[in-house]
Amino acid sequence: MPLTVDEADAVLAGNFAPWVQALGLHTVSVDGPTAVLRLPWSKALAREGGALSGQAIMAAADTATVIAISSASGTYRPMTTVQQSVTFRRPVIDADVLFTATVNKLGRSMAFTDIDAALEGTGAQVAQASTVYALLG
Repeated sequence: MPLTVDEADAVLAGNFAPWVQALGLHTVSVDGPTAVLRLPWSKALAREGGALSGQAIMAAADTATVIAISSASGTYRPMTTVQQSVTFRRPVIDADVLFTATVNKLGRSMAFTDIDAALEGTGAQVAQASTVYALLG
């Protein structure tokens, strides 16, 4: 069974470092191998010039991956990033970002995921990412 939104938020609250939790991510939806997380706009995450930092975008994409893999698996399990590739498309200024992570392949020891980051409201693409995860448990 895929995770519910409440279960996904519990995974966020119980399995991530305090600095990741400080991003303010929360689950919008989960549907089988796909999870959508919202990164709320915060000046604390902006760099000089007022644009959202790339590091925040990469961390949010990575975190959305964990929720998508957990949903596809039906439960959270220990895992770690093996590879992440991100292409940035546009700056984000004063807008929330939705991260849609979809598991393309879930094996016994590896998972492969694509992530699309888009401005909430307009759907304008902010970044595109792919990750490979090692499943540890």
